Amino acid sequence: MVFDTNEKPGTNVPYTEDLIMKLFKSHDKNGDDQLSKDELNAAFKQLGSKWPSIRASLAKHYADDNHDGFISIDKELSKLVKYVLKLNYTLP
Repeated sequence: MVFDTNEKPGTNVPYTEDLIMKLFKSHDKNGDDQLSKDELNAAFKQLGSKWPSIRASLAKHYADDNHDGFISIDKELSKLVKYVLKLNYTLP
């Protein structure tokens, strides 16, 4: 994924809601429209999280409304995205 921010090098630009949504959708590797803990972990690694597995667990706990162990892309992804926006990740 290439980001053109038109900013000076070294400037931290926050991720947008749309970019975060696309990033998580791209990590649905098996195409089941759900994000597993492993898929969440990989997404948080891409976001640059210091502790992606812990962040994935916390995100799953926050956004998994039906407690099935997965984040539904159709029903729960928007809640996950709001959670991630609060963490203030920035583009590299």
